[in-house]
Amino acid sequence: MKYSRATNYALHTMVYLTLTPKGKSVGVDHLASIQNLSPTYLSKILTKLVKAGLIESTPGVKGGYSIVSHSREISFLDVIQAIEGKTTLFSCSLEHDDQKNGECLIENVMMEAEKKMKEELGKKYIIEIAKEIEATKIQKTDCHNSH
Repeated sequence: MKYSRATNYALHTMVYLTLTPKGKSVGVDHLASIQNLSPTYLSKILTKLVKAGLIESTPGVKGGYSIVSHSREISFLDVIQAIEGKTTLFSCSLEHDDQKNGECLIENVMMEAEKKMKEELGKKYIIEIAKEIEATKIQKTDCHNSH
């Protein structure tokens, strides 16, 4: 199983915006340049994040994107579903001997695994990763300053 590149960029963008000081917007050009993307491509991703209510868009010359006020509650699953949608990863397409009482036994296994993965991703919050990155930067700065 593989998530799209858009999901990868969306997760990185969300962490970056979480680390951005409150009240400050970041332009699409800057967000695209730090990930080495075209602004047009990233704009499509940002639009999905705005529609999902995960980030806010501020129009105008000094406009840009910022994390929503309830950012502490944004999970990896929220971001993934904003980009990939909420459809299941697997659906049984064949009628074979793997069916029992009209149920696809293979699909049952796959759905159970997907449920566990969603539960795990739902417990991992973007802010946790942002704090780890921030802590790592502080440690590196402290190490450089102590020499």
